[in-house]
Amino acid sequence: MTEQYKEIYEGGSDEVVEKKSRFIATVFPVKTEEEAVAIIEETKKKYWDARHNCFAYVIGSKNELQRFSDDGEPSGTAGKPILDVLTGEGVHNALIIVTRYFGGTLLGTGGLVRAYQSASKAGLLNSKVITKKYGNKVVIKTDYNNVGKIQYILGQMQIDILDSQYTDNVEFTIVVEASQCGSLEEKITEATSATATYEMVDEVYYAKVDKEVLLFAE
Repeated sequence: MTEQYKEIYEGGSDEVVEKKSRFIATVFPVKTEEEAVAIIEETKKKYWDARHNCFAYVIGSKNELQRFSDDGEPSGTAGKPILDVLTGEGVHNALIIVTRYFGGTLLGTGGLVRAYQSASKAGLLNSKVITKKYGNKVVIKTDYNNVGKIQYILGQMQIDILDSQYTDNVEFTIVVEASQCGSLEEKITEATSATATYEMVDEVYYAKVDKEVLLFAE
């Protein structure tokens, strides 16, 4: 199980111009190769008049699947540089397509590599990238006397509360990194003299997006 990895939450795009050639980078989140292929075909239709639509994609929490294409550019000057940006930034489940409109001036091998990488980086900067962490969804049940103690511990460990229920007792639903679970349980047990209950209910990936914690099914 991968402890954490970066992923595209919302794709974006940007453009760089080198010697009048336009390089338009578009970034997409993808989960399967079929999805990536379909997006590539749609993009080629959208930019049907472009000279090249080069791409690279990585799929899987460990980038188990990697593909790239120079789409007519000299070998090694487009697809691999785009892929290198994805792997260098540690981004997973992502597709970058860089569309080139030729400006009439040859850029040379080095110029092409720099242009495709610059466009790819610009596209990523305009995308929303999140860090998904592997953790546990936990329910803590306690009486009202221990609420402050538990909230203090959660705050100290920077653990987010997903939900709070106040009835005869208090129930907190939280998500915590797997590596913190043992320490958290020990601290709560000690602080409440073992009167609070601590139950792991699910294993999840989660990420904080715009200050909100989201859970993801893998």
